Amino acid sequence: MHVGIVGFFRGDVLKFERVAIEAIGFTLPPEVVTSANIETSLGPVYERLKLPEGRLALMSGIEERRFWKPGTAIGAPSVESARNALEATNLEPNDIGCLIHASVCRDYLEPATACRVHAELGLGNDCWVYDLSNACLGILSGMVQIATMIELGAIRAGIVVGTESGRNLVESTIAALNADESLTRKSIKPSFASLTIGSGSCGILLCDRELSQTGNRLEACVARAECEHHKLCQSDTDQAGASMQPLMQTDSEQLLHAGVGVGVRNFEQLLAEGYERADWDRTVCHQVGSTHRNLMLESLDMPPTQDVSTFRWLGNTGSVALPTALAMGLLSEQIQPGQKAALLGIGSGINSVMMATHWERPSVVGKLDENAKKNLNLESATPSTVN
Repeated sequence: MHVGIVGFFRGDVLKFERVAIEAIGFTLPPEVVTSANIETSLGPVYERLKLPEGRLALMSGIEERRFWKPGTAIGAPSVESARNALEATNLEPNDIGCLIHASVCRDYLEPATACRVHAELGLGNDCWVYDLSNACLGILSGMVQIATMIELGAIRAGIVVGTESGRNLVESTIAALNADESLTRKSIKPSFASLTIGSGSCGILLCDRELSQTGNRLEACVARAECEHHKLCQSDTDQAGASMQPLMQTDSEQLLHAGVGVGVRNFEQLLAEGYERADWDRTVCHQVGSTHRNLMLESLDMPPTQDVSTFRWLGNTGSVALPTALAMGLLSEQIQPGQKAALLGIGSGINSVMMATHWERPSVVGKLDENAKKNLNLESATPSTVN
């Protein structure tokens, strides 16, 4: 083992000495759907309830989101994102000791979607392979598990990856709302959050610092669970596959305030490990929407000018939202070499995972279309793949 367990794990914090965040791979869905498009599809409801046009974007700060082509299997973009992350490094497939697929969405109840990713990447037979589910914290939770295995010397490198698909949830919600003649302005509110959901895919490769070519560090992470709030956001029963037609009910107002409260208390735990607010050059929050972001940063006493956000053009993409925002922040140089970034994760339940990261030579690979370049102010960037 590289470190003593007592020094590595103390109370609510994990402190890492051996873990590098070596590369991030992402895949953006091709279809852009605006909030105006969704409101057009909800025309009968908007007309009957006399809802003003532009309400969805005004309330959420989300102007558009992306969808995969109909029928896209969850594993396909996950393979691409994981491959992007792996190919950005000098590591070989056999170097990967753990592969975790950690999105809410998956292809089947069994086998694990991670099995397809493992097979198509040609990873070794001695690799730990499994799915992990923790709502919007799935990718961060997978990072913690892989980092822990690296720190304790069990593996040298690992990949956590996930793909979220919002099309079926949004389309099912639209159909249900249009068919419900009993809807009122009050009863429609629990369905509002479902209309902000988008799609995306992201993978993160972590490795032992002895293997690292970048020097990017995962320094510490803290977790907090206040699960008395588990009923505030619930989806349908357990389903999987491209044909699922889910619905979700969310008490957005209570979830907002409860989630921010959990986040504030978790952030205080991170600060208690010797960090100061001034230490952070950047923050990356979970990408829910403008109201959540503004209240969270205000409650943490952190400046919004230092925060990286993508929800305006990618929507809420669940477990891949924060990791993708991190990738976009690195690509657009909002997070620069030598800077520290606090990753502020919150997931329904309510759970929170927050991480202290340090960036020396960011390595991010994925294809950017013209819409993405415009939103990142990278219109002059000519390569379709940025590393």
